Amino acid sequence: MTEPLFTIPLWADLLGVGLGGVQGALFASGFQGQRRLDWLGVAIIGIMIGMGGGLIRDILLGQTPATLQNQWYLVTATGAALFGMLLAGLFSRLNTVIVVLDAVVIGMFGAFGTSKALAFGIPEVPAVFIGVCAAVGGSVLRDMLMGLPTAIMHVGSLYAVAAGAGCAFIVIANGFGMSITLAAILGIVVTAVIRVLAVSFDVSLPEQRRIYRRKVAAETGAIPIVKPRD
Repeated sequence: MTEPLFTIPLWADLLGVGLGGVQGALFASGFQGQRRLDWLGVAIIGIMIGMGGGLIRDILLGQTPATLQNQWYLVTATGAALFGMLLAGLFSRLNTVIVVLDAVVIGMFGAFGTSKALAFGIPEVPAVFIGVCAAVGGSVLRDMLMGLPTAIMHVGSLYAVAAGAGCAFIVIANGFGMSITLAAILGIVVTAVIRVLAVSFDVSLPEQRRIYRRKVAAETGAIPIVKPRD
């Protein structure tokens, strides 16, 4: 693959990793009973959130993960997770801060993923896909590690949709001549605003509903009829 047209600044990548680590600690602090996590568990969750998106992004791009080429990624994710754990009691009383932080983290990972994909010459639609995967990748790895239902697969406030909107904005804006840096910043804003509004007003995609099978399927017996319950 050719050299990228531009690179994501290290400080920006580390900022996203750090915020993700704090978010992971806040998530971990909500477990009670047998699901309680110790310091190591919190650190692992922070690493999954902080570094997971970047790992998935670079794997999809066929690149050696940037998070494994610099020691500061792992140090930042772990330190941020432990810092978030120590302040979890304070943050738990600031629900708005938690929601905004979550939205910003989603936006940053999505923007970095899309921008890096465009930098390597990936077409627009796949670039958006890579950005969304980077945005939700950390939470998917977290849920898999914890044995939890994958959040993006269930009804809830817009998550991947918000990331997709922000990533699509970056691609469109850059296509019209806007600098990728400005497009990425505005893309983060777009994602964060949609996510915060979705949480605030409890907006989600329509729930999947049962559907009727065609009668011909019943006649052949190949496909069972799905009937609604009384």
